[in-house]
Amino acid sequence: MSASQTSDVPTLLVKIFGKDRPGITAGLFDTLAAYSVDVVDIEQVVTRGRIVLCALVTQPSAGLEGDLRATVHSWADSMRLQAEIISGIGDNRPRGHGRSLVTVLGHPLTAESTAAIAARITSTGGNIDRVFRLAKYPVTAVEFAVSGTETEALRTALATEAAALGVDIAVVSAGLHRRAQRLVVMDVDSTLIQDEVIELFAAHAGCEEQVAEVTAAAMRGELDFEQSLHARVALLEGLDASVVDKVRSEVRLTPGARTLIRTLKRLGYQVGVVSGGFTQVTDDLRERLGLDFAQANTLEIVDGKLTGKVTGEIVDRAGKARLLRRFAAEAGVPLAQTVAIGDGANDLDMLNSAGLGVAFNAKPVVRQAAHTAVNVPFLDTVLYLLGISREEVEAADSQEN
Repeated sequence: MSASQTSDVPTLLVKIFGKDRPGITAGLFDTLAAYSVDVVDIEQVVTRGRIVLCALVTQPSAGLEGDLRATVHSWADSMRLQAEIISGIGDNRPRGHGRSLVTVLGHPLTAESTAAIAARITSTGGNIDRVFRLAKYPVTAVEFAVSGTETEALRTALATEAAALGVDIAVVSAGLHRRAQRLVVMDVDSTLIQDEVIELFAAHAGCEEQVAEVTAAAMRGELDFEQSLHARVALLEGLDASVVDKVRSEVRLTPGARTLIRTLKRLGYQVGVVSGGFTQVTDDLRERLGLDFAQANTLEIVDGKLTGKVTGEIVDRAGKARLLRRFAAEAGVPLAQTVAIGDGANDLDMLNSAGLGVAFNAKPVVRQAAHTAVNVPFLDTVLYLLGISREEVEAADSQEN
């Protein structure tokens, strides 16, 4: 029976709740089957061992509704469950135009912040159709399915709420594209890894403080990146090339980085990195992590020494966005299906060009400009923004092992 055929048909909403155990769903529908009713809708939730099962079914033949009610209540009593049956007409009311998925990350997620988020959704004209927990650790991640308001308006409204509440909120348009193949491209320094690679080189050259000062100013957007790059690299002139291997061994992956990449690859996503750092490190990361794409600047080495110069095309702010588009074209993925992750001003063009731009523990100017922000130190929390639950991650890990 189609939705149009049930629009004015008498229906019964059968609600069952109580302690969960195997066989409840089968038992309810076995009971209903005796009355030849059609199933219009089903919803079931289990929380801390308590089940709420709702079945919307067509009304039975004339004169049998009372018997159905009595039989369902009798069955529920035998299972030590409670039952409620409500008469009505037709299916659920249609959802409003505009479908969005709102992912909330809390560490912890408080009742106060949840109330404020729900109220702000309502204030935009949105209706919460469904709520689902994606993860309980290392953060609590909850997804709201919202209808009745446009995604951009909802994202704007909730961005202010997120900053005030100290939670991370991502708003994306709902639809089949959520599970379509995607390309994920991330920055390297202070995103994929915990370090600034040029500062690791500078430590071996004895000019760490000078380099760090220029790096900080560039990441705040106070200096032109290309000029600052040349100024910092010049300080490395004369450094022995053997330092490259030492720096590679010193690089520390961000917590959750391996899990993020491993899970994305298992799901068929393509993953790449773009960096204002150096190919001497990103090529190694590409091999170690199985990345599909990697691009960075290249330190010039002559006669076993760093010359203090870089060669080839400079990967700067505009270059990162250009590389995102290039990778997407090579991967055969529409730009709207790309995800970019970064932390500095140098990443802004890339974040704004992607279908979803994620500011990861970013500077204030980046958090304000990106589509969403993640402010916990676990890179794999980005998976939740893509609708991938912790249970799915763990299931994939167990199958691999």
